[in-house]
Amino acid sequence: MKTRLVLGLLAMMLSFGVARAQGLVELRDGASLAFLGLTFIDTSTEGAYNPVRADETARLAMLQDAVQERLEAEGFAMLDLAPVATDLGRIKNPADCYGCEVRIAAKLGADYVVVGEVQKVSNLILSMNLVMRDVASGNAVRARAVDIRSNTDDSWLRGMRYIFKTHFFVEG
Repeated sequence: MKTRLVLGLLAMMLSFGVARAQGLVELRDGASLAFLGLTFIDTSTEGAYNPVRADETARLAMLQDAVQERLEAEGFAMLDLAPVATDLGRIKNPADCYGCEVRIAAKLGADYVVVGEVQKVSNLILSMNLVMRDVASGNAVRARAVDIRSNTDDSWLRGMRYIFKTHFFVEG
């Protein structure tokens, strides 16, 4: 019994130490979260000459679903975006709108807001980022970018899993 208590306390201290070592702010359990989605930015030569690709549109939807599912699995209360649909409809990229993501999330009463981008540099090189902000302060509490190689479902999912594993929800 005493051994379990000591081991439990050591595990808690270790997980707290990992988060502190990375400078991560402790996230509130059961906090409300507004996930405003991911934006696809095609700066590749291919994108300059060709129309939007159906596979990349489907891939972005798949990745957004994966992010939503992970955030829910981590215990966040996901907020319905319907009340701010008009606001979101006027914004091309919620991840690059001079703080509008925080203002929109505040309208919903969210504790946190998450936005992200996937930038296609070429069909081989893509970059993705994800940012979580505390709505009350506007400060980023989680942010990570990763470059991925190859433009496939698997590479996109692997990139986002890496973001979650190494920074958002650090696995000790």
